[in-house]
Amino acid sequence: MCNSSSITEFLLLAFTEMWELQLLHFVLFLGIYLAALLGNGLILTFVACDHRLHSPMYFFLLNLAVNDLGCISTTPPKAMTNLLWDTKAIPYSGCVAQLFLIIFLNLAELSLLTVMAYDRYIAICQPLHYGSLLGSRACGQMAAAAWGSGFLHGVLHTANTFSLPLCHGNAVEQFFCEIPQILKLSCSDSYLREVQVLVVTAFLFGGCFVFIALTYVQIFRAVLRIPSQQGRHKAFSTCLPHLAVVSLFMSTVIFAHLKPPSISSPSLDVVLAFLYSVVPPVVNPFIYSMRNKEIKVAMWKVMTGCFSSAIYCPPFSVNHS
Repeated sequence: MCNSSSITEFLLLAFTEMWELQLLHFVLFLGIYLAALLGNGLILTFVACDHRLHSPMYFFLLNLAVNDLGCISTTPPKAMTNLLWDTKAIPYSGCVAQLFLIIFLNLAELSLLTVMAYDRYIAICQPLHYGSLLGSRACGQMAAAAWGSGFLHGVLHTANTFSLPLCHGNAVEQFFCEIPQILKLSCSDSYLREVQVLVVTAFLFGGCFVFIALTYVQIFRAVLRIPSQQGRHKAFSTCLPHLAVVSLFMSTVIFAHLKPPSISSPSLDVVLAFLYSVVPPVVNPFIYSMRNKEIKVAMWKVMTGCFSSAIYCPPFSVNHS
């Protein structure tokens, strides 16, 4: 039996005890990590360096790419380090930082996706007011609010979690530090704390989900009233990538944390945690670039050397052309 003041490190869940399989997991994580860095790095480069992408939609996409770079750099690097060096340990301070970053970045991503839904709503349902409602100042304020809400949420939940004395060892039943697993180590009855966390998180996710759903109801109604098929196709093509990203992010997070206890198991928890913490940052840039003609054009310009070798990037300013 130990208390939180005597804990200097936590032991994360090992994927396997066999060195060969550890090496295989390391290669898998490394490939995923590099793919996420490449995909989101290219999105940042295209948006920052092509003046035609200096619009509110791509400004928020740039913020989402920055967020995804943070998400993918929070859990896989530590998992890869532990796999490579055949260890399970993470310092107490490292666990605190990891938990904070996971909460901060996940809520910031949810907030950014909500703001991006609002951007699509204004662009399609109120195009004449797009420039006045989503100017540079408004975009900056909404992005700051998204990051700020994530930061505040991260601080509150991290402080709430680590304020409890821990006396059930230091073994975390997950490959990274997350709230439910830390609460299991608490000396006191953590049921109330878990309910509080669940209620706050459910309220935030529920509010954003309802807003996004209502926004898309209005968007689809407006798109279906467009007389030309080409116009409807163009409108849908700007919304479907965002809708796919929202669906991927929210479905994995909701199922991971609200799945029935009857189907819960350590292996399933690891798979679901992997899906919501690692997969979205890798998939998001490919979803947004797959059917986006403007990003494809910017990518082609980079690949064919239309940018200078130094890739000069003009100062980013939101325009509405």
